[in-house]
Parts: sequence; structure tokens; C-alpha cells
Amino acid sequence: MARIGIVGSEGRMGQAIAAILPELGHELAGGVDKGGDVARLADASDVLVDFSSPGSLEANLHAAIGAGIPLVIGTTGLEERHHRAIDDAARAVPILQTGNTSLGITLLSHLVQEAAARLGEDWDIEIVEMHHRHKVDAPSGTALLLGEAAASGRGVELAECRESGRDGPTGERAAGAIGFAALRGGTVAGEHSVIMAGTQERLTFAHSAEDRSIFARGAARATQWLIGREPGRYTMRDVLDL
Repeated sequence: MARIGIVGSEGRMGQAIAAILPELGHELAGGVDKGGDVARLADASDVLVDFSSPGSLEANLHAAIGAGIPLVIGTTGLEERHHRAIDDAARAVPILQTGNTSLGITLLSHLVQEAAARLGEDWDIEIVEMHHRHKVDAPSGTALLLGEAAASGRGVELAECRESGRDGPTGERAAGAIGFAALRGGTVAGEHSVIMAGTQERLTFAHSAEDRSIFARGAARATQWLIGREPGRYTMRDVLDL
């Protein structure tokens, strides 16, 4: 049994994780939200799970380091400066950061990377995602995770080939581009498709999240896996040994 502290406990993911912990044999150490004492929560926990906001990341990293406990970060919308802060903190404690805690998405990203590595640049890659009307960042963290997997398979950085928000006379599609389209509406928990379009043939890799509990289960599995690890930066792929 692990004592799990949730940062962002009143959000959709925070509530989903708290609801599923008893079923998985874990204990809720407590939760904090904006303005809460995350350092105190860290002292009462075996591991922290962060589904709050990018603005809270620095305080959450400091709390984990101060308590000497692992941290799972599922917050999306992170920028390069946030990733640098995670790299620094991972020298002191184990940190698992991901754009999606679903085990299915984790395996999908692996398959996308493998496919992109074996197909040439004449196969165009487009990523389409849809989420509920309340989601505030686009493309989703999961879409970016899948884009990074495709770019990694091609041996390039996503920033070098990313195309988003096409509108108006854009001209021809750039060779080697990885395109993104973000749809918003209703109560969709998460839909992602990676389309690889070649000459007269097309591959589509897709994942549908039917309920937010799949992310909660994945997050709980990640926290259990992370306890006892050496300091470092980990991903959901490490959890599945991919």
C-alpha cells in the first residue's frame, strides 16, 4: 500500500485518481489545490501525483525534493522552461513526466515511433485529437507525445517539423512535416488518431478513452512503479518496459 498525495485534487483527474485508490489497495494521503500547502502534503505521502497547472510545477518539484519522495507529473501545457526544471529536480528524486498516463496510449506511442522509423518522409503524418469543451490547451499533451514519438522515429526534433493551425492559403504541405489538428466539444474524454498517408495507401493508429478512470489507473500504476527508483527522469514507457 502506498500513501499517495494528489496535487490538483479537485480537478477531473485528481478526483478520478482519489476515487480509484481504494480499489487498487492504495491510501489517499491527502490533496491540495491552488494555494494549498504542498510541502506539508509531501511530508505525509510516499509519492506525489501532480495534475494541477504549469504555474504550480516549481513549488511541486521543490516539495518532492524537500520530502525526498517521487513525483508523477501528468500536468499538460508544459513549456521548455518547465522541462528544464524537471531535469534539474530529477537529479535529486525520481520523476515520471508524461502527457498521458493511459497504458494504451503508451503502447500506441511506441507503435507510432516504430512505424515512422520504417516509413520514409513520403508518408505524411497528421495527428488529430478531440477533447471536451473545457480543455484549455491545444494540441493536447497526448497529441504532442505522439508527435514526439513520430519525430523520434524519423530522427528529428518535433519543433523542427511541427505544423499546427492551418488556415487560409498555406501552400503545399512541407515535406517531412508532422501536422496537428485539435477539435473541442461536448464531454469527450479523449480521442487521438495518427494518420500516416502514403501514395495510394494509408495507415491510421487510433485510441479512444471511454472514461477518465483509465488515466487514473495508469497514474496509480506509475506511482507504484516509481517508488524505490533511483533519482532520474522516467516515462510511462519505462513502466511498460518498452
